[in-house]
Amino acid sequence: MKVHHIPFQETGYFSNLIGDYLDKSHKLSQFYGNFPDLEGFRKQLELKQHSFEQTSRNTLVKALIKQYNSFNTSNLTENNINSLAKQNAFTITTGHQLNIFTGPLYFLYKIVSTINLTKQLAIHFPQYNFVPVYWMATEDHDFEEINYFNFKGKKVVWDRESSGAVGRLNTEGFNTVFKAFSEELGNSNNANSIKQMFENAYLKHTNLTDAARYLVNVLFGEYGLVIIDGDDVTLKQEFLPVVKDELLNNTSYNEVSKTSEKLAENYNIQVNPREINLFYLKDNLRERIIFENNEFIINNTLLVFSEEELLNEVTNFPERFSPNVIMRPLYQEAILPNLCYIGGGGELSYWFQLKDYFSKVDIPFPILLLRNSALLVSKKQLVKLNKLKVTLHELFYKQDELINKKVTEISEIKIDFSGQKVFLQQQFLELKELAKQTDKSFIGAVNAQEKKQLNGLNNLEKRLLKAQKRKLSDVISRIESLQNQLFPNQSLEERTRNFSEIYLELGRDLIPMLLEALQPLKLEFTVLEY
Repeated sequence: MKVHHIPFQETGYFSNLIGDYLDKSHKLSQFYGNFPDLEGFRKQLELKQHSFEQTSRNTLVKALIKQYNSFNTSNLTENNINSLAKQNAFTITTGHQLNIFTGPLYFLYKIVSTINLTKQLAIHFPQYNFVPVYWMATEDHDFEEINYFNFKGKKVVWDRESSGAVGRLNTEGFNTVFKAFSEELGNSNNANSIKQMFENAYLKHTNLTDAARYLVNVLFGEYGLVIIDGDDVTLKQEFLPVVKDELLNNTSYNEVSKTSEKLAENYNIQVNPREINLFYLKDNLRERIIFENNEFIINNTLLVFSEEELLNEVTNFPERFSPNVIMRPLYQEAILPNLCYIGGGGELSYWFQLKDYFSKVDIPFPILLLRNSALLVSKKQLVKLNKLKVTLHELFYKQDELINKKVTEISEIKIDFSGQKVFLQQQFLELKELAKQTDKSFIGAVNAQEKKQLNGLNNLEKRLLKAQKRKLSDVISRIESLQNQLFPNQSLEERTRNFSEIYLELGRDLIPMLLEALQPLKLEFTVLEY
């Protein structure tokens, strides 16, 4: 295995906001706390150590032990859970939806980034214990975003009706999914391992939360990963004061709106807060809470509460109040001794909107770390790249740009009129000077003629390039095919492919390979030759 690194900013797949964050731009500095480097973690340790109470630690451990009660996991995970009761233990957290069979490949990169960061911090701060945590988005209700995964260009879909929190959905219908997926896999040893994982997760558990916990534990339990479900009455009780404040004072709306207005001066805003950023949650129901005419209305239902009634509901049934995208990060940081959140570019973009809200409710804002991204290139693909004289860096070009570059490089004739254009512009500079000295009214005519001549050169260059492409159509076809393999639909493969495609080839070597290759604090895109 060989590992290459490319700066995120040079791949073309990350926003200006993320680029400025990685460059430590002053435009963004007010929207986050400590930067993800060793000095930033030293400061974050001091900050969190003085703000997370022992009672909160005890509550967290109690809830986690209960959640793991019916699951077998590794001794390392059990030790990590118990260690969280101690003042020197802190978490590094990532989160994700309950995508079927983990969804896109980058889910694995999130978890690997989290595990590897805890290992790296343990080396530099040996007096502390660092626990990797995966936060399951069990309360999410966007079923269409999680009910499928891609396998070799085909969608494997869990087709059923859905309402309410996805984690509470029963696993009815997965027999059909398993049968269709199995037919695509074949019967190799690795294919049978994949089938067993899928069957044990989705056919032997009764709800999506337990199925997802089982699968992720199979993949990462031996590395000490702790999986947490926020849909938990014990944990929700810790969040009661914030929930009541939200209902009475619209604190998140007020603070996030102000921050978003400032952030919008330079960047696109990712999410917009509502006046109340909570859902009302029961089985088969997750609907917005709306304050209207001095009453609290549960959207799309007949449920209506007075202020007193709703506050009593919060006290007696805290599990019925579910934070939305604005408040979920705060819930996470309120119940975990967390130092850092690891997420993708889109996720971090909305976290930047939350800094002032965290300050208002006096909860430390975590370090934000862009997850590892990777491109996996097989030996066969590498041989083809070398024959076509395409570098790994060039793979990230837009396809038209890549083809034009390669056609120009391998053509017997030079299809680059840059020199001629410079020469032409120089000639017209002299003509403009002559016009100024004789009759300035001719300058417009000279400019028009210059534009006409340059357009003519551009058109001729394009026609020659098009003709050369026809001549080199076989080479172009092979370049396009190879890039399309590595960048499905001209997007990063990690956003499209499921891990099972790679597992078919590598089997149990896949996770150790990723753990060896991905370096979370390097802040660069990783290309793996395997």
